[in-house]
Amino acid sequence: MKATIETQGRQFIVTEGDVIFVNRYKDTQAGDTVTLDKVLCVGEGAETKFGAPYVDGASATATILENKRDKKVIIHKMHRRMGYRRTRGHRQELSVIKIESINA
Repeated sequence: MKATIETQGRQFIVTEGDVIFVNRYKDTQAGDTVTLDKVLCVGEGAETKFGAPYVDGASATATILENKRDKKVIIHKMHRRMGYRRTRGHRQELSVIKIESINA
């Protein structure tokens, strides 16, 4: 069964057993369970249910595999002919989650 879920302002098309990377869930650790109740679409073929905006009673259950940080992104700023040069870096906090079940 497929589902389109929304979490933290982003949408994902998932099936049971999928592993996805999302922004880190605060106050969680590896092994915790998260319920994703913002389901936009669930089902396959003729049995597909669409929400307006969310499907009533539908949810997905996910387990957090790990919390980690993404690769570093380097930001360069420069104004020509002024001697202005800045270099900054950023590493995004991520949660790796596995979709355990989809409840329609």
